[in-house]
Amino acid sequence: MEKDPQYSIELCDARLRLSPWMEDDAGRLVDAVQESVASVGRWLPWCHAGYGRDQASAWISHCQAGWHTGHHFAFAMRDGCGGSLLGGVGLNQFEPLHRRANLGYWVRQGRQRQGLAAAAAQLVARFGFERLGLIRIEVVALPDNTPSRATALRIGARFESIARHRLLVNGQPRDAAVYGLLPSDLP
Repeated sequence: MEKDPQYSIELCDARLRLSPWMEDDAGRLVDAVQESVASVGRWLPWCHAGYGRDQASAWISHCQAGWHTGHHFAFAMRDGCGGSLLGGVGLNQFEPLHRRANLGYWVRQGRQRQGLAAAAAQLVARFGFERLGLIRIEVVALPDNTPSRATALRIGARFESIARHRLLVNGQPRDAAVYGLLPSDLP
C-alpha cells in the first residue's frame, strides 16, 4: 500500500500510541488474540482459538479500506514506550445523517485492568468529535460484559437502555446495553 496521509494519524497520551493498523501488524495481532481467547473471546466471537494470520490480514485489509472510504476508523493500540501491541480501538457503524458512530475497544489479556481501554477510548472519542464532526458516539455491549460497560462509564458515557435484540452474536439475536457519549460528557 502506498503511503496515505491519513496513515500518519497518531493519537497519543502518556501511556498509549494509537495508529491505523498496518500490514506488518498481522503477527502481533494473532499473538494478542491468542493470548486473549479466555477473556476477550467471552464477548467478541472473532476472538477464538482458531484465529490465525489469514484472519488478521483480512481484518487489517478491512481496516485500511475503512480509512479510505471513511466508514471505519480502527486503531492499533500500542504501548507508548515500547510500542508493543496492547489491543484495538475504533469507530464504526457510522450513521452520517445523524453524525453518530459506534465505539469499540479490546485489550489483550495480559494488559487488562490497567485503564488502557478507557484511555484509548477517550482518545478515539475526541478524534471522532473533533476531527470527524460526530455529535454522538455509542458503546454497545452484551449485558454481562461488565469490563466493557465499566469502561463506557469511565469515559463519561451514560447508560441509556438494555436494547432488545440489538446485536447478532454467532447468528443469534442478543440484547445489549447501550451507552451514549456526547462531546460534553468527556472528562
